[in-house]
Amino acid sequence: MNECASWDECLFKYFAVKVTTNKARIRSLLETAEARVEFASEIVLTDGSANFIFEDYYTSVLEIVEALALVNGFKIKNHICIGYYLRDVMKRAELFRLFDDCRYKRNGLTYYGDRMDFETAKETLEKTKVLLVELKKLIKNE
Repeated sequence: MNECASWDECLFKYFAVKVTTNKARIRSLLETAEARVEFASEIVLTDGSANFIFEDYYTSVLEIVEALALVNGFKIKNHICIGYYLRDVMKRAELFRLFDDCRYKRNGLTYYGDRMDFETAKETLEKTKVLLVELKKLIKNE
């Protein structure tokens, strides 16, 4: 995949496109994200479960950003451009940095089998929780 360096490049390369806002889809994404977090929060955090709990929280982050982008009339087709949406469109560089760190660790886990040690997984899980809180604030303001 040809990676992009900015939101403008994401648009130019059609990794992000303008779409019609779909309120039912937005509601569904937010409800699914909430249910996923509720489910994952019931799992006991152990060395064996931490990576999997992180993946569920990360997926919820994706769902909320997808809903946020949809509110603003965009469909984003990859995780890199989701980060640029946070940084360049929402003007939230600090959320971009948190998201990008989580994205990098999730890619290692998903595509390369690089499981995080327990402490790293706990720290990364805490980052996703911060992201979720901040993203929920953003979507309430839209």
